Amino acid sequence: TLLLPDGGRATVMGHDVVRDMRAIRSIAGYMPERFSLYQDMSVEENLRFFATLFRTTVEENYDLIKDIYSQIEPFRKRRAGALSGGMKQKLALSCALIHRPEALFLDEPTTGVDPVSRSEFWQMLGRLREQNITIMVSTPNMDEAAQCDRIALVREGRFLKIDTPAGVVDDFRERLWAVRSDRMHPLLADLRSHPQVHSCFAMGGTHHITVGEALTESVLASYLAGRGHTGVVVEPARPTIEDCFMLMTEE
Repeated sequence: TLLLPDGGRATVMGHDVVRDMRAIRSIAGYMPERFSLYQDMSVEENLRFFATLFRTTVEENYDLIKDIYSQIEPFRKRRAGALSGGMKQKLALSCALIHRPEALFLDEPTTGVDPVSRSEFWQMLGRLREQNITIMVSTPNMDEAAQCDRIALVREGRFLKIDTPAGVVDDFRERLWAVRSDRMHPLLADLRSHPQVHSCFAMGGTHHITVGEALTESVLASYLAGRGHTGVVVEPARPTIEDCFMLMTEE
């Protein structure tokens, strides 16, 4: 739906982003990373204001936002600036949807919200997808990217890969191990100094490494024990999208 050509200008839903700006504005919804609604206006006033901008009413499209807005409607008289992060998120999404757009663009929408609100937000996006709304999300969280139909891995403005989440993971051909010990910080440096360890990145409570065919788990464990590590665990790991991104970045 969003086309980014090598030359010329991009298009959205078949519309040129410069020539057809007004047409795109009428069919696209946008939610920025930073809360940008009117903080001195109430929840209800913000929603009605955005509906007016698009020459519609809250009542006309309430069925689309009901699932989201109903969660903050009891606070409709509260100033937007006094809302919690999760409630601001729901209000901003409601305002972006009030004109029933064909495409919804979300710029890191879960930044600064708690894990429960983040999970609820993605559940809401799943239900919106059933309304035939094309949703494009930018996010630094690879677990969020895994919930999308297709993903584009980008670094410094360059596309590294565009595929389904499963397609990205299936193309990971390296031997991947998860390693941990009682001294995780020095473990990182010791792993990177091994000649058969091709890459090494901290990944949650372990370090994920890609290794050469000649290396065995027992040999690596012995090497680490010789470096003074105790409680060493070396085991195969299933690659994630983050593993794929880190490897492509390294390459």
